[in-house]
Amino acid sequence: MAQEPKISEAALAYRERIMPGRTPELAATDPEFVERFENFAFDEVVNEGAAQLPDRERFLAILAALLGCQGVDEFSLMAEAALNAGVTPVELKEVVYQSSAYLGIGRVLPFLRATNDVLTARGVELPLEPQATTTAETRVAAGNDKQIAYFGEGMRENWESGPAERAHINRWLAGHCFGDWYTRGGLSDRDREMVTFCFIVAQGGCEPQATAHAAGNMSLGNDRDFLYRVVSQLVPYVGYPRSLNALTCVDNAAQQLSA
Repeated sequence: MAQEPKISEAALAYRERIMPGRTPELAATDPEFVERFENFAFDEVVNEGAAQLPDRERFLAILAALLGCQGVDEFSLMAEAALNAGVTPVELKEVVYQSSAYLGIGRVLPFLRATNDVLTARGVELPLEPQATTTAETRVAAGNDKQIAYFGEGMRENWESGPAERAHINRWLAGHCFGDWYTRGGLSDRDREMVTFCFIVAQGGCEPQATAHAAGNMSLGNDRDFLYRVVSQLVPYVGYPRSLNALTCVDNAAQQLSA
């Protein structure tokens, strides 16, 4: 017997806005699941007062979290939705590019291909306009400047002051992670620290780094309330264990900064 999922008016309206004309893939085979998931993700979460975010920030966070948890099929759907909601092709690509420093190319390559497929299907000409602002000669210093702005003076040339056996890793963090990616156009510093936090918390098992980047967010103005809203929007996409761990990391970072 055919069964139609009972989707709320608010969830239907939201789905139509971000994915116009699309029928849920699982509606015929799993109507009960679709009903409960869409009513939660597209109505309850989106419309919760304590979880409100503008569409742009919501989708940047969701895309980053799906990269972190390796949800490439859902990422393709949400990339299309994000573009419909106003995220630009450059912003979408920058989230994927930056994720390579936190996830590695083995996990990012399928998402880069998926992003290219989504953009090409929309008639977007690739490659996009260049966003790099550093060169091989300037990337380390420029990246270190970003680290200092986010995490304080203790980061200044820390490859010189830290353990000698880690000097090359700390130099790579400055030049590659920050100098190659955080210095690019397309996303603001606040955007980049928010999506980094989402990459990390969605992976799981990286709580020290999640706490550090929660503090980095707060230093840039993404305060505790904002990060709580971000994590709330991620619950349908990464589940409760990682979301609750993320909230603990936010609380720990706030306590450290207030001590």
